[in-house]
Amino acid sequence: MKVILKQDVPRLGKQGDVVNVNDGYARNFLFPRQLAQEATVGSLKEVERQRKLQAAKEQRAEEEARSLAQRLTGSKVVVTARSGGGGRLFGSITNQDIAAAIKKQLKLTVDKRKIELKEPIKALGEYNVTLRLYTDVTSEIKVQVVPE
Repeated sequence: MKVILKQDVPRLGKQGDVVNVNDGYARNFLFPRQLAQEATVGSLKEVERQRKLQAAKEQRAEEEARSLAQRLTGSKVVVTARSGGGGRLFGSITNQDIAAAIKKQLKLTVDKRKIELKEPIKALGEYNVTLRLYTDVTSEIKVQVVPE
């Protein structure tokens, strides 16, 4: 029996996949748990329409990420922080601080989870920070940490 998976099922497939399973497995396990539906002509057309919509959405997201990366590449952001002797900071500069500085100074919104820091910045100076905006779209900016 051909079924369309409504959710990811381990060792069977991902959501939206059309798979061939035994009739008993479909009737006794997949259908009662709302994990799949029978693959009819209408439901197959609906799945195909959903795939096209998802592909278009991913395409738009990638284009937006590429334009954002283009605007960010080579930019410089200045972050102020309290510091002690020898250029050491009281605390550290984190992804959230960098995202706030980008929003304030460059008027661009970047999710803090997309900023890649190997470890928090704990000293004054200039650092190169990588932004992973999409699967294969990255940008690099300079972050300058100055004392208050």
